[in-house]
Amino acid sequence: MFQNPSLVKRIAIGKGIGFSVGVLGVACLFLFAPESSPLLLWGVVLWYTTVGAFVGIFGLFTEHPVFKFSFPWWLRSSFLGAWMNFVLTFFAYDVFQALLLDVFGDFGALISPFWFVLEGAIVGLLIGYFATRYGGEGESLPVVAD
Repeated sequence: MFQNPSLVKRIAIGKGIGFSVGVLGVACLFLFAPESSPLLLWGVVLWYTTVGAFVGIFGLFTEHPVFKFSFPWWLRSSFLGAWMNFVLTFFAYDVFQALLLDVFGDFGALISPFWFVLEGAIVGLLIGYFATRYGGEGESLPVVAD
């Protein structure tokens, strides 16, 4: 199944890992904040599935398209995961801050929602590793699975 690299495999691997991370996130929310809204729970699963798809798609770029520098998988995927979670944190700051206050109380640096940016970088790195290892990368990547 994983012998021939393709863009479809990269996206499928990314979405599968993203979905798994999303389900793990929902389990953690049930554990630490059982009163979380169903919209937040569904949003976590769908968000990380989407992050996985984007990391898979961006496997086509091994060089930055504008600045023309090498764009290795670990830089590309961790940056994309961090950026996506930064955007999420930027727009849902109040929700995440209230959630972290419920979980950690008023305990200094741990209540900052921007910790989700670091989490996004780690998740992006994880997705990028497996998508690159089993799905390939680069411009020569076939678009259709064999």
